[in-house]
Amino acid sequence: MRGAQFRTSETVDFLVVGSGAAGGVMAKELAVAGFSVVVLEQGPYLTEQDFGHDEIKYAVQNALTNNTKLQPITYRKHENEVAKPLKAIEYGRQVGGGTVHFTANYWRLHESDFNERSIYGEIPGTSFADWPIRYSDLEPYYTKAEEEIGISGLGGANPFEAPRSKPYPLPPMPVKSSGVLFERGAKKLGLHPYPAPVAILSQPYRGRGACAHCGMCELFGCEMKAKSSTLVSVIPIAEKTGRCEIRPNSYVRKVETNAKGHVTGAIYFDEQKREVFQPAKVVVLCANGVESSKLLLMSKSKLFPQGLANSSGLVGKNLMWDNGTESCGLFEHPLNEFKSVQVTRVLQDYYDADKRRGFYGGGAIDARFDFYPAGFALSGMPDDVPKWGIDFKKAVGQYFTRTMTLLAHTTSLSMERNNVSLDPELKDAWGLPGVRITYDWHPDDVTNMKWLVEREREILQAAGAQKVWSFPVEPAEVNVMPSRHLMGTCRMGIDPRRSVVDSFGHAHDVKNLFIVDGSNFVTSGRQQPTATIQALAYRAAEHIAERARAGDLG
Repeated sequence: MRGAQFRTSETVDFLVVGSGAAGGVMAKELAVAGFSVVVLEQGPYLTEQDFGHDEIKYAVQNALTNNTKLQPITYRKHENEVAKPLKAIEYGRQVGGGTVHFTANYWRLHESDFNERSIYGEIPGTSFADWPIRYSDLEPYYTKAEEEIGISGLGGANPFEAPRSKPYPLPPMPVKSSGVLFERGAKKLGLHPYPAPVAILSQPYRGRGACAHCGMCELFGCEMKAKSSTLVSVIPIAEKTGRCEIRPNSYVRKVETNAKGHVTGAIYFDEQKREVFQPAKVVVLCANGVESSKLLLMSKSKLFPQGLANSSGLVGKNLMWDNGTESCGLFEHPLNEFKSVQVTRVLQDYYDADKRRGFYGGGAIDARFDFYPAGFALSGMPDDVPKWGIDFKKAVGQYFTRTMTLLAHTTSLSMERNNVSLDPELKDAWGLPGVRITYDWHPDDVTNMKWLVEREREILQAAGAQKVWSFPVEPAEVNVMPSRHLMGTCRMGIDPRRSVVDSFGHAHDVKNLFIVDGSNFVTSGRQQPTATIQALAYRAAEHIAERARAGDLG
């Protein structure tokens, strides 16, 4: 066993649910501050020895993500439709959560992201709003996250970047063929590509090895500890304090409360599906933008008949997720994009919304190769390529080594009708309600994505692509699912009637409950939420520790 071991009868200072981007940070910060911490993680505790390069195991069989056979999900576009089984959302299900297998793009939000409602005004049909904080409130915590987690990049290279107090702690990753061609095409068009900031080590850092350029980043764990997951960066520090226990295979079903309306701990199923209650003085939910709201909705009581912390009725509402578009280009010479990290160049010229376009929205575009061999052969090539036989084999051989893709990460407007709820019929392997996702695009989201497809195609053509093809923007269930960037379902705000938590993730309704993860987001930015999730977690943890020392949390 690693770290501390607490008895389940022992009341700990903090119970953290989830060990991913936010939960790992929260565990480390609170344990280092001197508090006893138990982290409940629904998945296993894996290490670098457990990871491999099997595309079928990781990309098809979901070895590191939620399994719908155990935890079914239903999806519908509108509430008047019958929800049908579909893996609409995906999240990491092991210690370290999604940071174990993510692509590792690591972008800060822009200053304008925090007050876009004031800049652009009301957008009909949405709950578009300003954040209760500003970029300057988060900047020190972005910097702390970059240093502690280990981020490679080049500060100042992006002309659209918000001010930063320190450079990245590591230099950028070496540029790939896709990055070189992206730069060529983008600069011809007067655009400003720059080295992509990534949560991957370009050099040895804090006892961890640098990237070996194996090419298996997205969807895979890292055998080199070079991907800066919470598994290898902050969780080991938390455990070394002797005050933090990471308790894997612990599936939480309810946060308990007392007659005063304070949380007292959580009930979870252990690996043998036995119910266990872990008492705690304070509970911090960091389960992700779907699972945290699901748990609150399941934690009903006489005092909280709509679900815990849900007097506003907004728990689970305002779901935002991965909107984006992708275009591919075939080039004359081999690019061999299957090597090294996914992304080495990105541009944000189209990041800000612009009223002159006639719609709200913006995006950032990165250069990558978003496929592994089997997936590319089945779904990556253009429609006019033969689908069988010797000509198909020749096409795979030609296209796989000579193709690169551009991926636009775009805005997702918040709407209360896009939500997470409990399916009234479908049960999971523990007898709990399955997740029901209700989501459809706002018309501006669709127009924005279609506009950015054209920008992708322009760049590829300017880069010298012999052939360009794009993946369709509609329908949503084909294009963007499963979504991994899960935001907005416990939004932060000043008014308890219009938000679930305050700017530190403190639940308006419950004195000793915090929710800190992507669910706190008020707007989506242009995706890539991990840097902001972790900055919010560092900021919240500092505040929580101060409140706890003052005896102000119950």
